[in-house]
Amino acid sequence: MRTLGAAPFPHAGAADPKRLRRALGTFATGVTVVTVGGSSPHGMTANSFTSVSLDPALVLVCLGRDTVMHRVLAEADAFCVSVLDAGQEEVARYFADRSRPRGPAQFEAVGWVPGRSASAPLIAGAAAHFECAKWRAYDGGDHTICVGRVLASSEFPDREPLLFHRGRFRRLPAGRPEGAA
Repeated sequence: MRTLGAAPFPHAGAADPKRLRRALGTFATGVTVVTVGGSSPHGMTANSFTSVSLDPALVLVCLGRDTVMHRVLAEADAFCVSVLDAGQEEVARYFADRSRPRGPAQFEAVGWVPGRSASAPLIAGAAAHFECAKWRAYDGGDHTICVGRVLASSEFPDREPLLFHRGRFRRLPAGRPEGAA
């Protein structure tokens, strides 16, 4: 169905990765740091995080098959997700930088606290934290979809989340009353 004055729908092929990436970039997402603990803790910036179910409490993250996190999480039993605060763009960039130190040294550059339930670092100052037991993993093409059962969560209502939209970090507009459309 077409409304008056509407432009025709462009039928662009999904095979063009650049066009697909631009189209996907129109969907604003939150920004997280996914972490794994143990003898060689690791963190990675991810914006592919979402809730799956409330009963049981499940969330998912998508991990590129070529990432260190993919290999580390494959061997781990648990992971944590820190939903970054609007003022934590530098933290997001840091954990997206593949040249940062490995192991425990990578956490020396940021504030963090140890997770009590999942034994992985939680980023200090985040808007929310989720500690998860690895529940299932699914093939997602060049990614693996990792579903975690939430063991513990915390939120900080006075903090606004960092957003990612059209290839840039963003913040929620200021001054909108809660529940305003």
